Amino acid sequence: MERSASYTAISREGSEDLVAVEEPLEIRLAGEPLAVTMRTPGHDEELAAGFLYGEGLITGPPLLEPTADFAANTIELRSPLARQPSARRFYATSSCGICGKGALEEVAVHAPPLPAGPHVARELVAGLPERLRQPGFERTGGLHATGLFDRAGELLCVHEDVGRHNAMDKVIGRALFDGRLPLAGHILCVSGRLCFELVQKAALAGAPILVGVGAPTSLAVRLAADRSLTLCGFARHGTMNVYTAPERILG
Repeated sequence: MERSASYTAISREGSEDLVAVEEPLEIRLAGEPLAVTMRTPGHDEELAAGFLYGEGLITGPPLLEPTADFAANTIELRSPLARQPSARRFYATSSCGICGKGALEEVAVHAPPLPAGPHVARELVAGLPERLRQPGFERTGGLHATGLFDRAGELLCVHEDVGRHNAMDKVIGRALFDGRLPLAGHILCVSGRLCFELVQKAALAGAPILVGVGAPTSLAVRLAADRSLTLCGFARHGTMNVYTAPERILG
């Protein structure tokens, strides 16, 4: 029976299917429960770090507390806080971002408009989704992927998760640990549609270009335009649509 941390086998009509694993993860910061997200297990430290960075709570890599218990779906981090968490607690499903978040003004507080550059060939950007490594998706059809590329199109990091926003948090968290943030001169690529939360996270991480194989939402386009982020959708078979900040795309 084939299984891994990201997928497992189930019975179906006398045969077996591989399905993506979805389990809760409670994120604790300095001993206080802060958030629960539904995610695919694996790279939980990066997930938690990326989530906290995207909420504007931390600016540097957090430390993993020895009390973290991945088997119990709990992770505890310690880090100096950039600001105090609000009294509310976050619950994130695997399909939407942080429920209730979404005001453009809230993002503007923590994410200044992106500077000019880099300038990248259209053909290169349009071809990035085909360079994503998605072994979990190939086995289950149920996982999203986010990849981080440099301006030359080299894949630096890729993670999969049942939640598209979790996959991006894992990549941004890894970039935080590697000292890559802000992501000036880099490109984020996602395997699905381009929703508000993904643009929000890309803008907060300082990524100037976000490309996806699917369609953007209206609020995603508004936020990308507001933060001067180049948003590219329907990137398939070497073509794509550029919705905002087209000056970074050559050709």
